[in-house]
Amino acid sequence: MEYESAVPQLPLTGERTVPGIVEENYWFRRHEAAYLALRPYCVDAFVLEAGCGEGYGADLLALGAAGVLGLDYDALTLSHVAKAYPRVHTARANLAALPVRTSTVDVVANFQVIEHLWDQEGFLRECLRVLRPGSRLLITTPNRITFSPGRDTPLNPFHTRELAPSEMDTLLTGAGFDVEYLAGLRHGPRLGVLDAEFGGSLIDAQVAVAVSGDPWPDALRDAVASVTAADFAITTDDLDSSLDIVAVAVRP
Repeated sequence: MEYESAVPQLPLTGERTVPGIVEENYWFRRHEAAYLALRPYCVDAFVLEAGCGEGYGADLLALGAAGVLGLDYDALTLSHVAKAYPRVHTARANLAALPVRTSTVDVVANFQVIEHLWDQEGFLRECLRVLRPGSRLLITTPNRITFSPGRDTPLNPFHTRELAPSEMDTLLTGAGFDVEYLAGLRHGPRLGVLDAEFGGSLIDAQVAVAVSGDPWPDALRDAVASVTAADFAITTDDLDSSLDIVAVAVRP
């Protein structure tokens, strides 16, 4: 899907991804793949996106939903979302206390956000509170084992705590959810080919350029620009080797 808007782009801070920037396209499409895979849960539902960021994901979920409310703490971000994505309603909020009445929401979406939160357990309890019985939490987060391998503290300075798949499962059940689906997002066949072309890892090739500050090689830039959401796969096989964790949890 393409994202074209007359509204100026939000600046890149390293904390969120932004559509429409060639050098950012890999990360944007990786996030988009999860939104597209989980969007069917949002059809005809009232959706609360806890941490909507730039807003492209909330806008995707709004296609077919009864309504989408995007929450974020940053006022500039919310102003951008309101202008760029008129289908999305917005409200400024701290995710430690969701500004929604108990048992009023059909779906809570939380994509690539929980790793930024200091009180993950408290946030999940808030999600449980606002959901109607039988309704779902959709959640994705980087897999700690592959995102920060061999470390207890995240490599990303914006992350407070990253999770392994088993830790995600334990966190959700501990908050009172039933885990309906636990899967991992990984590279599909075409990205596997690109990994091989760039020394074994397209991700590492991008990180090396970002760290060095050197200009992007044309071949790498073209490869990154070519990535689509369809180049990623979400499977339940070998979760520990996945790039991102994808979970669907139900409020009993």
